[in-house]
Amino acid sequence: MTDSSLLAEERSSLSMPETPTLAHVARLAGVSENTVSRVIRDKGPIATETRRRVNDAIAQLGYVPNRAAGSLASSSSLIIGVILPSLSNIVFPEVLQGINAGLAGTPYRPMIGVTDYDLESEQHLISSLLAWQPAAIITTGFAHTDTARRMLEGSRVRIAELMDIDDRPIDLAVGLSHRQAGRAMARHLVNRGYSKIAYAGHDWASDRRAYARYQGLREGLGEAGLPLVAECRTEQASSTLEGRETLARLLAENTGIDAVAFSNDDMAVGGFMHCLAANISVPEDLALIGFNGLEIGQVLPKPLTTVLSNRFAIGKTAVEILLEDTKRPPDARIIDTGFSIIEGATA
Repeated sequence: MTDSSLLAEERSSLSMPETPTLAHVARLAGVSENTVSRVIRDKGPIATETRRRVNDAIAQLGYVPNRAAGSLASSSSLIIGVILPSLSNIVFPEVLQGINAGLAGTPYRPMIGVTDYDLESEQHLISSLLAWQPAAIITTGFAHTDTARRMLEGSRVRIAELMDIDDRPIDLAVGLSHRQAGRAMARHLVNRGYSKIAYAGHDWASDRRAYARYQGLREGLGEAGLPLVAECRTEQASSTLEGRETLARLLAENTGIDAVAFSNDDMAVGGFMHCLAANISVPEDLALIGFNGLEIGQVLPKPLTTVLSNRFAIGKTAVEILLEDTKRPPDARIIDTGFSIIEGATA
């Protein structure tokens, strides 16, 4: 029997989404439960091929060892796993502040992991957190490895995917439509009379929400009968330095641009700094619009025009809904926390 047919048989016998057990892993790997346990605990000599088969079965089934088995159930049930892509990006500490506010006055406490925008790292954190049988796990966005998704779907805990609502969640999604935010950026610029609109952005591979806003921007311009006249994107993560350098390249390679939509406020603030250095008058010579509504954009000599994402509300709302009922409901739920335009003075 092939590995794929054995996996299909095992999944059928599991009647998914039943949580996979040690016995399921042992059967799929063709070893004893004791051997599986030894591989998990890394105890004693184990043949390389046996270890490979066990680890493959664990990944295929999305099995998570229960490391809380020796702990009090009440202790394990008070954990809220929180997985964020970054803490250096001010966006996510504000989400975390909302999570903490939602947990205030409850016995629940967060256990936090940071992925640095790496999905394999997220998968490892999900496995580690699920092993402690938390009451809930909070992740960022809908992008997960296949193994991570199987673990989340197969677990019995509440799952909240934050910041985005443009896809179907495993359990609960809380955030905003980034595609609609991009369209709103386009409408704002068009309504202000700009017609030669360009885009300056950062790495999409690590920030899929930025790509969704870019798509929305193009769609919004298309609805107004306008093209995106130019674009320039760095392969690096967003920063003020990357924003400054990206706008400089964009303007060096293109003429006649009257407005630039940036992937976020970090990039837009850097773009504003380039305009100051190059004696480009904002918004008279060039209009700038960002995304996120960060404080740094509002303390510029001319406050940044941007889209405000309600980050604190996203974190707080997610926790409050998760704690209303710690049993996962049969139907997924999407909560739109919305966005708004901060008029500013740059577009």
